[in-house]
Amino acid sequence: MAGKTYQKTFSAKDLLINPCKQTKPLLEESELVFGKNFTDHMISVEWDAENGWSAPLIKPYGKLELEPSAVVFHYGFECFEGMKAYKDAEGRTRLFRPEMNMDRLNTSSARLGMPTFDPEELINVIAQFLRIEDRWVPSKRGYSLYLRPTIIGTQSSLGVRAPDSALLFVIASPVGPYYSTGFNAVSLMASTQYVRAWPNGTGDSKVGGNYAPCVKPQAEALAQGYQQNLWLFGPDNQVTEAGTMNFFMLWENPNTGRRELVTPPLNGLILPGVTRNSILELVKSWEHTTGIYMCEENITMADILQASQENRIIEMFGAGTACIVSPIKRIGFNGMDIHIPLDPSNPESQAGPLTKQINDAIMDIQYGVVKHPFSRLI
Repeated sequence: MAGKTYQKTFSAKDLLINPCKQTKPLLEESELVFGKNFTDHMISVEWDAENGWSAPLIKPYGKLELEPSAVVFHYGFECFEGMKAYKDAEGRTRLFRPEMNMDRLNTSSARLGMPTFDPEELINVIAQFLRIEDRWVPSKRGYSLYLRPTIIGTQSSLGVRAPDSALLFVIASPVGPYYSTGFNAVSLMASTQYVRAWPNGTGDSKVGGNYAPCVKPQAEALAQGYQQNLWLFGPDNQVTEAGTMNFFMLWENPNTGRRELVTPPLNGLILPGVTRNSILELVKSWEHTTGIYMCEENITMADILQASQENRIIEMFGAGTACIVSPIKRIGFNGMDIHIPLDPSNPESQAGPLTKQINDAIMDIQYGVVKHPFSRLI
């Protein structure tokens, strides 16, 4: 949505700041739990159909007051983003490709019939928010301040229609590394019983309605010894996503013999992940040195089964904001387990060489170790 004109968008120059009177104590690094503790302030921007967006406001973190009949509670008018702020070695705060998160939030909001905004204006408001909450941004590598921009429909009505009022808010939570003691490869259960997304639905939008229905299948996978679901679609069991992550497989192509990193294409079933896009661009740029080709192609369980039987699978992982990359070591499918290689040169390793290279490269960008256009100083 970059390059569009946004009518009645809010403006960062109109930002109002209502600082909290008493700040919270910071937590020790060992006490950080994802999404449990929040910073002193939040961002709030109201919208209504008659007046458009209000001036953005930074105010003390606190409860929302909504009518029980607000449409967000009844019809799922809710979308959100997940992004992080990082401290570099000089103590400066950085964002990782925030424009992609803003564009996706606009796409998700429009899909639900809710308002859009100028991405750069919200990025500028978030930048000011991060300056105010600077002490909350951890300085250690692997630690960050998780940001959750959200848009909800607030109209008080039980009618099913596009809401005439909405609220955009941003909250923030300091978080530690996804893997506190190094990589820990996961097992996935590929099930044909449940479907995450379908053609022309909302699988490519980050809406709350995509997530709650996945909780029960995950609980069933856990009960059978798997950490997440491998989501499939269609009679040929196309692989779509791994849990809440995009799916990647490094293999030897059966026709050419070349090594390829394959991920499903953005066909409407797949969330266009920021990390996914970053991996595509990085791996393509490494092609001449690694000999690994980046491909966006449909992958079926039959492809995976055959590749496993022929020892052509080299590595497999999921990718997303929370973990960057999450190695996959096992897939359960139709009563059998498919075992995925990790690092053949090191039996103790929980991740393959390419998975590690991607993780290190993205972290180096996020923490400003290397200069890269993906990283934005605020």
